Amino acid sequence: MTFTHLLESMHQVDQAWQVTITDDWMQGRTTYGGLSAALCLQAVQNQFSELPPLRSAQINFIGPAGGKVSIKASIMRQGKSVTFICAEMFGEQGLATHAVFSFGAARDSKLDNVFIPTPQVPSLEQSSDFFGNNPGPAFAKNFDCRMSIGEPPVSNSELSEFFIWAKHKDRAANTMVALLAVADMPPPAVLPMFKEFAPFSSMTWAMNFLCDKLQTKDRWWLMTSAAEHAKDGYSSQDMKIWNTEGELIVTGRQNVALFY
Repeated sequence: MTFTHLLESMHQVDQAWQVTITDDWMQGRTTYGGLSAALCLQAVQNQFSELPPLRSAQINFIGPAGGKVSIKASIMRQGKSVTFICAEMFGEQGLATHAVFSFGAARDSKLDNVFIPTPQVPSLEQSSDFFGNNPGPAFAKNFDCRMSIGEPPVSNSELSEFFIWAKHKDRAANTMVALLAVADMPPPAVLPMFKEFAPFSSMTWAMNFLCDKLQTKDRWWLMTSAAEHAKDGYSSQDMKIWNTEGELIVTGRQNVALFY
């Protein structure tokens, strides 16, 4: 099922939004984290139509979920310019994903600066297929992904950072919800350092959205993940997303559980 069709199949039952996640969106025994976050955001937008632009998201991946899930959304606080909304996704085993989204209206400001330089990386045309001969997890088939700088997953690399170009194959996936879904596409930054494959799982994910007008060529986004730490079975990483014009769109951080 395409990303767009999956969102369109979401429907309200009593006080919750229900959707059935198909096998092609799974990552091992659970739903791909980017999709879980995106479904939570879609449920919020379905329930609360008059919201200012999305400014940040904090996602906690608490347990596995697949198949039929339900999402409940509620306003935590609504101020003059900022609204905080909680969304919780439940599967057969209980709470699977807990998300808090903050939406904020624009205000006049004396500051209009980007302090992070645009990276100089090989272009999309100069980049190779990210997965190569490795098909990757089931959900990966919904995306195109090319390596710009870095090494392939599970290649015994010494590098703990990479830059990739990624996009939805679904041509209709060009909304903020779609960006949230593809933003989790990069695997852990330390995965290229693995000598052999071992399981991993995202635990927490925080993002700041720097632009509410999403413009990029043919849905392509330049993404980087850089590990800062890997010890005792956990890794912390920094994440950023630029559009094809080199504008910084998203900054983020993620904590990952490693079983390696």
